[in-house]
Amino acid sequence: MSHDMEHHSEGGGILANRTLWMGVGLGIFLLIGFLLPTPQSVVDIIEKYGFAKKMIAWEIAHDAQQAARKTMMVLGVIPMAVIFFATEAIPIGLTGILMPMLAYFLHLLPRKMIGKTFAGDAPMFLLGVLAMGVAVVDVGLHKRLASWLLGWTKGFLVPVFVLCLSMSVIGSFISAHAMCAFMTPVMAAVYFGAVKASSPVGRLEHDPALAKFLLFTLCFALNVGGVGSPAAGGRNVIMMGFWSEYNVPMDFFTWMKYGLPMVPVLGIAVAVYMLAIFGRKIKTRDLTPGLAAIKDETRRMGKMSYSEYVTLAMLLLILALWILGGEELGLGGPSLLALLIPVIFKTTDWRKILNGISWDAWFMYCGALTLGALLKESGAALWLAQSFLKILSSFGMEQGLGLWVGLSGLSGLMTNFMSDAGTTALLGPIVIPMGIMTGVPGEPWAVGLGVAFATSFAHFLIVGTPNNAIVYGLGVYPDSGEKMIHPMDFVKYGFFLWLISMIIVWVIGFMVIYKVIGFPEGLIDTARAVMEKGLM
Repeated sequence: MSHDMEHHSEGGGILANRTLWMGVGLGIFLLIGFLLPTPQSVVDIIEKYGFAKKMIAWEIAHDAQQAARKTMMVLGVIPMAVIFFATEAIPIGLTGILMPMLAYFLHLLPRKMIGKTFAGDAPMFLLGVLAMGVAVVDVGLHKRLASWLLGWTKGFLVPVFVLCLSMSVIGSFISAHAMCAFMTPVMAAVYFGAVKASSPVGRLEHDPALAKFLLFTLCFALNVGGVGSPAAGGRNVIMMGFWSEYNVPMDFFTWMKYGLPMVPVLGIAVAVYMLAIFGRKIKTRDLTPGLAAIKDETRRMGKMSYSEYVTLAMLLLILALWILGGEELGLGGPSLLALLIPVIFKTTDWRKILNGISWDAWFMYCGALTLGALLKESGAALWLAQSFLKILSSFGMEQGLGLWVGLSGLSGLMTNFMSDAGTTALLGPIVIPMGIMTGVPGEPWAVGLGVAFATSFAHFLIVGTPNNAIVYGLGVYPDSGEKMIHPMDFVKYGFFLWLISMIIVWVIGFMVIYKVIGFPEGLIDTARAVMEKGLM
């Protein structure tokens, strides 16, 4: 009962007025999309870079002016979507569905392209990962994972720092999304054991601050690990591909020299920040009972069962296919095995998987993919990027450290609104030539690394990364099934951590690591020669 009271009180005030926020979101959308005049800069960009021609070919616009109006509609969708996602003015899954609905009814994309955002590799990947989390919990494997990783720790601070350091480093080399799916139920189990031990006999007193602390600490630690190596995500591989186009390729180990030293610093920063934010709010100050309860339960489970072996083998198989399958298999194909294998081998019931998947989180993420496609294909993202670059120029940030800070800041902002891979794919072809033209030694690696690093910090919007969606979807109270966190929590607790993460990259990455490690001689000359040859 005490939990219910706290839960509702947290959602009170102006943020709980859903009708108000629905009106604000719709009002901004109508103002930008239909009432404000189209800036000439929007028309110029969609004509210069071929967006108007593409829309005309798709038969969603008749001329450049109408194409520019479509771009304005997309620019209006962005703030409305952010408001709806953050405040839950309408259910979060329904907000996700709203994105393709607007694309269909306003004819913002070809119909086939809209459908792909709900049926492509990324949606199938998230669906499989959510099913994976259900299967792991159903057979109890998450308890063994907790025992292996955290069972030796005691107290409060040691488990927290071990969690942050281990997850950030692991997230640099294997799928952070998979680890998120494995570990979210673990955090829920640790939480439940800790609060149960500290509650009066016969009554369970929840500690919502502890629940949020554990889930966000896990999520953010996995997020920041993305800077460590190319294996951390497709965005890093995409940037490596852009460098190869300019004949300045970077190998795996070289990336690690620039990125991996920042990972433990970022992991510790997550721990310190979360302790500073939640320290006084948390009532349950000892996680030992929760960890001990899991260890005791694991011992009572005895040797690993048939179901656990099958589930563990499934996890290892999927992970191997992610690493070795390459572009041919993608991420979605292997992930869908998490729906098939538990049913075929009779370890988890099909209906239990369907009921356990957070469809709210899945629809929300698919809607975010539609929004990302709208931003990219309409020219809206490019217009926003070009506008930001003009602002940088006005502040004298056209080269060197100023350029790296400005462009990584833009990348970090954009990755909270669209996928990290989409952000890198959009900005890479823009920022690398910009860096080359400055003549500053170390380009294009310096600016490319800065942009790629920043895409790991999708902390403050729930749609920014699958990690956020997975924690939201799987993070439920074990006794009631209620959500432990809410979309607005990402804004409340993630924005300042985003700033801290960016500052760490700017100071340690740009001002220390770049100078200590340096860049190969002739890097910018080689890249400039390729660029000039392409312009001839």
